[in-house]
Amino acid sequence: MLQTPAEPAKRDDRPWIILCVSVFLAILIVWLRFTPAGFWGKLRALGYAVCHQLEERSFCVHGVCSPLCARCTGMYLGAMLSLGYQAFQGRKAKFPPVWVIVVLVLLFGWFGLDGINSFLHLIPNFKFLYEPSNLFRLITGTGVGLGIGTLLYVLFNGTSWSNWVDESPFQRWYAFPGLLGLAAALVLLIQTNHPWIIYPVMVISGLGIFLVLSSVYTVVALMILRREAAQLYWREMILPILMGMTIALLQVLVTAWLRFALTGTWDSLNL
Repeated sequence: MLQTPAEPAKRDDRPWIILCVSVFLAILIVWLRFTPAGFWGKLRALGYAVCHQLEERSFCVHGVCSPLCARCTGMYLGAMLSLGYQAFQGRKAKFPPVWVIVVLVLLFGWFGLDGINSFLHLIPNFKFLYEPSNLFRLITGTGVGLGIGTLLYVLFNGTSWSNWVDESPFQRWYAFPGLLGLAAALVLLIQTNHPWIIYPVMVISGLGIFLVLSSVYTVVALMILRREAAQLYWREMILPILMGMTIALLQVLVTAWLRFALTGTWDSLNL
């Protein structure tokens, strides 16, 4: 069912937009000065805020390692893939059918099981369920990422738009299997470990951290502003999106600073 669009209330967000841009740029300057130099240094600094970055659990080519471990790489790539896939469905904001939710819950369960199994592998002489591998980490991470993207797309549309559509992006039976097929193809491509595949994966997954966090905080900003389901046009989303981006960057900066303060190094965690 298509919701009846409400006439947007006239408001002047320009002062708040200017303030938000100023704060964002200030945080960005601090982050750029604080983090390691170079493109790959900045990219790894993004991952540093959310991931242990163990080299043996990451994808590396020609001495360059991804900003995220295999599991986190799959998680953020899966979220990006899910969001991009659903973007063609317009402003649909209904949760998926029960069978899709069941599949996502099972993927989340496998994610947890594989994570526990990988942790047990760190304990000497401890019997683990099966031999951990980056392939399993990538698959389980991607599965959870698909779930994150599915939930985030629905929440974003339902919170943002006054004319959101009361239908799931996965209403048609073939829609979700299509997404799973694309995810499987992505995993197979990454497993080739070809530089032309891995380098873009590094960049997309690293930037995915900021995109996913910004999307989450945009939803939060809409609630703070009390503008849930009140927008009709993208121009009305400028302030909430800028607020989301600013909070996301602040989280990345503060988390990285805390980790650096505790460890004194930009290297991966020593587990």
